[in-house]
Amino acid sequence: MTPRIDGLQYANWSEKIFRQMRAGGLDAVHVTITYHETFRETVLNIEAWNRHFERCPDLIFQGHTAADVTLARDTNRTAIFFGAQNPSCIEDDIGLVQVLHTLGLRFMQLTYNNQSLLATGCYESHDTGLTRMGREVVAEMNRVGMVVDMSHSAERSTLDAIAHSTRPITISHANPAHWHPARRNKSDTVLRELAASGGILGFSLYPHHLKDGSACTLQQFCEMVARTADLIGTAALAIGSDLCQDQPDSVVEWMRTGRWTKSIDFGEGSAAAPGFPPMPGWFQSSHDFTNIEAGLTATGMHDPEVKAIMGGNWLRFFDASFGPAAGPTR
Repeated sequence: MTPRIDGLQYANWSEKIFRQMRAGGLDAVHVTITYHETFRETVLNIEAWNRHFERCPDLIFQGHTAADVTLARDTNRTAIFFGAQNPSCIEDDIGLVQVLHTLGLRFMQLTYNNQSLLATGCYESHDTGLTRMGREVVAEMNRVGMVVDMSHSAERSTLDAIAHSTRPITISHANPAHWHPARRNKSDTVLRELAASGGILGFSLYPHHLKDGSACTLQQFCEMVARTADLIGTAALAIGSDLCQDQPDSVVEWMRTGRWTKSIDFGEGSAAAPGFPPMPGWFQSSHDFTNIEAGLTATGMHDPEVKAIMGGNWLRFFDASFGPAAGPTR
């Protein structure tokens, strides 16, 4: 039986949400545990997740390897894999990559919209590509088994990461820019290079990344997935919903503003509505993953293709990505 996996969520976690994961048949979810937090603050967030695992052991547990996805499916639970949407958690210390991997971090974005010590974010006016430290950190991530995620990165930086990484990378939550030209959506050049390198694109359900925003229909979304399959093949495609369920609007300020500015950064939203936009009616929670599967089938995609996009491709990627490198990384 093929698993069902969501490649990115950042919800206001609760037992209700964990039960919705089970109702939607999710065997694994990559969850954001840190944005702009320092290393110590990230450890505190891991402690908070440990409490979730203690309180809801019949619903969730921490995932470390691809085998945990199978364990989750066999025990009717959801494996939770930790990720960072910014490299702030390693501060300026490359040694913290291995420390955080030991604590369970399996994904790390090299940027979150802005320039970081590692690469350039998609909101900067000039993209300098991977920095010297960025190249070193990518090599270290390759060595220990932490996935390079370029979801919020600018074009040259993303292409640099694909070229420099000796293991396939991911763009865990974004869509094609030719379908909807949001700053975070990716060009056909990036998508082709990602697929050619064995990487994975997780399609985003976040309204700012969708054509017509919150009014985007299930048919529009699924037809976009099918056309992307025509462009780069099914093996590179998955779902990374970017679901931010039950979060207060104040969290958007932390996501976009962090500590780098004193003013409100409106980011992808309009100045009049800086909070979370309403999700499409057909995707309100993890329970609605069944709608996506039905929608993909309705486009005429074959069942093996649909199952690969709904989780099979992520499982293969996890299996190849989460362990230490077999040999020299460069």
